[in-house]
Amino acid sequence: MIPKELLYSQSHEWARIEGGEAVVGITHFAQEQLGDLTFVELPAVGANVEAGKEMGSVESVKAASELYAPVSGKVVAVNEELAASPELVNQDPYGKGWMIRIELSSQPQGLLDADAYAQVAVGH
Repeated sequence: MIPKELLYSQSHEWARIEGGEAVVGITHFAQEQLGDLTFVELPAVGANVEAGKEMGSVESVKAASELYAPVSGKVVAVNEELAASPELVNQDPYGKGWMIRIELSSQPQGLLDADAYAQVAVGH
């Protein structure tokens, strides 16, 4: 389950570019590896994030893991539903489980297309 229209980071975040913004979440592979999520910590609206740098974390029944921004820019929206229902990431990682929306400060660089990401996911 790797949607063709998205871009992916090596650290298993996805980005859907919509004009000058990117919707960001973690991949199906990542949520499957983590198991049932119990907590999601995301940056606040208005925060600046930098591609490749930590932007938050997730906790699951198996482990805690940092989240890394796949793109640089300003956070313009956060999926508030995840605070009460982190399981949305497990149930629908590319839909209702989206995490943040970032206003791009530069063009995304170094992200993978679906075929290249599939090789990363298979490599684990």
